[in-house]
Amino acid sequence: MDADKHITVHFYRLPSGREPVREWLKSLTPQERLILGTDIKAVEFGWPIGLPVCRSLGNKLWEVRSNLDRRIARVIFYISGDSMWLLHGFIKKQQKTPAADLEIAQKRKKEIQKALGKGK
Repeated sequence: MDADKHITVHFYRLPSGREPVREWLKSLTPQERLILGTDIKAVEFGWPIGLPVCRSLGNKLWEVRSNLDRRIARVIFYISGDSMWLLHGFIKKQQKTPAADLEIAQKRKKEIQKALGKGK
């Protein structure tokens, strides 16, 4: 691991090999990708880090909070040891994080925990 990094970023991978967060990031404009990449990097090199860049969602889930030009993006992640697992990314359209987005992230977190042998 890089000497200045506090954690290493990993993309959640579906059994098919697809990486939903990476694909979602690639669907954004270059400027939006730069903003999100910078915010993810801030977590990677500054963990633990708080507001305004990062916030706990409970259940060991966290969010990277990015302000794009005219919209707000979130990347939900999970920390295990010195790894940051990017679980789900979306454009936020309401004040509260939608339950469906939290459920996707929670399901993926459980899959990673199982794969890492962490159980619960």
